[in-house]
Amino acid sequence: MRANRPRVAVVGHVEWVQFALVPHVPRAGDVLHARDPFEEPAGGGAVAAVQLARLAGSCTLITALGDDEHGRRSVARLNELGVHARVATRADPTRTAVTLVDETGERTITTFGARLEPRGEDERLPWSMLEDMDAVYFTAGDAGALRAARRARVLVASPRASDALGQGVRLDALVLSEDDTVERRLTARAQDEADLVVFTEGARGGTYRERSGGSGSWAPATPPGAVVDSYGCGDSFAAGLTYGLGAGLEVGAALALAARCGAVCLTGRGPYQRQLTASELHG
Repeated sequence: MRANRPRVAVVGHVEWVQFALVPHVPRAGDVLHARDPFEEPAGGGAVAAVQLARLAGSCTLITALGDDEHGRRSVARLNELGVHARVATRADPTRTAVTLVDETGERTITTFGARLEPRGEDERLPWSMLEDMDAVYFTAGDAGALRAARRARVLVASPRASDALGQGVRLDALVLSEDDTVERRLTARAQDEADLVVFTEGARGGTYRERSGGSGSWAPATPPGAVVDSYGCGDSFAAGLTYGLGAGLEVGAALALAARCGAVCLTGRGPYQRQLTASELHG
């Protein structure tokens, strides 16, 4: 790994999420009593940005939020978590969500409202700063935003950014779930534009293939504690991969770091109670 931590950023989305514990996912007609509720700014862009900040010391997040209380609270909380949020304000409200976590730690998410995404044409956003980044993780935005993110040395993308993918922008890595048919369909074209395609399989680890013809797999990391909550594990994994590639790690080592990030997140409530930190990484 490089002596200096990589400079990292995320281009993506944020949602204001209410979390709560339930005995099981509600069935039709059920009335359940949730417990221990709390709220956080989350969504793929926010979770990955916080994980990257904890590894790299800081992270810039380029996003879009509504001009509302949820948007303002999101920026304030992300700043507390080490993320420098650079925001384009929209007339539409900030997207919200409810996440229910059952007794096995599995999360079920319901979103409310349209996802707000940064756009490359928005001059209020500091697109030029991405030229100085070692690595960028892209979860949401239009094609112009993706082209701006490509100025970074390493660009990793999520299938959630389907509107921008498949339009000729080369990716260093594309990360998707092996078991998610929707993600596979959304990224069918983009897979040909990625130097590395990573298929995660949760507790089974995962596989990858390279444009050069190479392929392989990685073993899952052992969670450093009891399984508590699966929310944010996938985005923490992708952030770890982004950090590793930005730091100059080989593919296998970067995937091992990513798996460790996902496993650590699994042991905390919500996305931020437990994420891998720089002191744990280098200790």
